[in-house]
Amino acid sequence: MAQSLLEGSDVNVSLSQAASALDANSRWQEVIADNLASSSVPGFKQQQLSLAAVQAGLMPAPGEKGAPQYFTIPKATTTTNFAPGEIKYTGDNKDVAIEGKGFFEVQLPNGATGLTRDGEFRINAQGGLVTKESYPVLGSNGPIQINRNSADPLAIASDGSISQGSQAHGKLKVTDVDQPKLLTQISGGYFIAKDPNLHTTPSTAQLREGYLEGSNTSAVGEMANLMTAMRGFEANQHVIQIQDDRLNRTITELGGTT
Repeated sequence: MAQSLLEGSDVNVSLSQAASALDANSRWQEVIADNLASSSVPGFKQQQLSLAAVQAGLMPAPGEKGAPQYFTIPKATTTTNFAPGEIKYTGDNKDVAIEGKGFFEVQLPNGATGLTRDGEFRINAQGGLVTKESYPVLGSNGPIQINRNSADPLAIASDGSISQGSQAHGKLKVTDVDQPKLLTQISGGYFIAKDPNLHTTPSTAQLREGYLEGSNTSAVGEMANLMTAMRGFEANQHVIQIQDDRLNRTITELGGTT
């Protein structure tokens, strides 16, 4: 009977570990899916998942005089890879890439300030410089306005100054953050700086008109990760099935001793 109790305890621990691993693998597949969906978004930063073992409780020792042993379960943590993507020429004078550190500031629908590396801008019907999602692009003095009736082409200098011929339209606001890992990703390539430990400063990075920074995630690499995650998920499903069968046998044995 003692052996059955010990076996039952081992099964419970194994079930907990396998269930936690299933959850971690599910989370990994979600991260991979997000990376794949955004692999063509300019300036998108890859999400990465790491696993760590955390102590989850005690289990009886094998011997009568042995000390209880700690058992661990995997814990998944998601982080952002802020490595720069490849800068590619587009020829569109409304496209802008950041060379070095920094983020463009945009105004989100709720009025908050968003940060992005996606410089694929356009001009709306009101003459505002906006993102693909129609978020106003911010300059040093607020949202940037362009003269749609001007015959002069739009020009964006390396320091972010915007002009049409002799007419100036402000300067793109490019902001650097001291700890990018503390930024909160909200969707696609957008972040917000809501952590009180974050400090922002004006960026000194150079801008390149007519270029876009590509995503730093590889579709091929993410597909390989997806295969690995799926194999891990299936393996832990198999472990749960085996341990469930063992638990049923243990219950049956205990029931037969009463």
